[in-house]
Amino acid sequence: MGKYIQERQRYTIEILLKEKYSVPRIAGILDIKYHTLRTEIKRGTVKQLDSLLKEHYVYKADYAQMVYEKSVSSRGRNLKICSDHAFAAYIEHMIKDLKYSPEALIQHMKNEGIRFSVTLCPKTIYNYLDMELFLNVSNKDLTSKKEGKKKKKESSSVALNNRKGRSIEERPGNVQNRDSYGHWEMDTVVGGQGKGKSCLLVLSERMTREEIVVKMKDKKTSSTVHALNMLEKKYGSRAFRQKFKTITVDNGVEFLDSNGIEKSRYTKGNRTTLYYCHPYSSWERGTNENINRMIRRFFPKGTDFDKVSVKQVKMVEAWINNYPRKILGGLSSNAFRESLSE
Repeated sequence: MGKYIQERQRYTIEILLKEKYSVPRIAGILDIKYHTLRTEIKRGTVKQLDSLLKEHYVYKADYAQMVYEKSVSSRGRNLKICSDHAFAAYIEHMIKDLKYSPEALIQHMKNEGIRFSVTLCPKTIYNYLDMELFLNVSNKDLTSKKEGKKKKKESSSVALNNRKGRSIEERPGNVQNRDSYGHWEMDTVVGGQGKGKSCLLVLSERMTREEIVVKMKDKKTSSTVHALNMLEKKYGSRAFRQKFKTITVDNGVEFLDSNGIEKSRYTKGNRTTLYYCHPYSSWERGTNENINRMIRRFFPKGTDFDKVSVKQVKMVEAWINNYPRKILGGLSSNAFRESLSE
């Protein structure tokens, strides 16, 4: 931020492109970052006709300069971020390297007492990203854009492949209200088609947004039961029953063994109570869906989970549990749970 392409450099770019210099080579000659140069070339490229009336695209320095000057004049008063290059670099680092949203990075600054010479709200950062004012990030680096609320679709009352499961309609009201700990949503995050069988079992606590992510060898029902057995062994049967009072899932094949999921492996009786959402009603597991998108920041669609280590999975789990959440008053899940115990 703060190092903009000058008019004389634009004419140099035009000459070098005509001489068939590569973009990386031009970037090195002019000491311009590759991403910045690509954006500049895209901005200044126009369509022309040759002598045979055939269309072709070329970079024109005068056109690029005109677009730049028009952009600057439309901004109005000087932008606040232009006076604090350290803040601009911090924003780039938090979005590109640490995968924070503008809301989360501003909240992180408040939590940690980080201050710069200027202050910005998340909306302003979004606007700057849309205007491509940063050298190294744009709105393309955001994992998700704000969207309007979608209208909930009417759902079927019964899943055809799961007619015996306990419906979410039977779930106690305190679970819906998120006013007590121990009620979880569970889902799987799968890899790319034809790219290995491994997947992730994702558990999200509704009140505190605590996240537990377990790598499974495949998406079979037996693997889900085995993963929960390992968690019960880790926490102990009594602690498991207190921690996982209820679990809400969809009607996927990996969750159809309700008896295997509910029944304790080490003691008599059940270790949890399982509820099934209505078919095609992912919004009934809204916490799961939101956190799954956070997981996709690290493991995008098409990931081969056979090549993802357990250590990598646990690093993502820790990142999510330490991520500042607006819904928790700016606290992370870990900090929020600590505040409840005080």
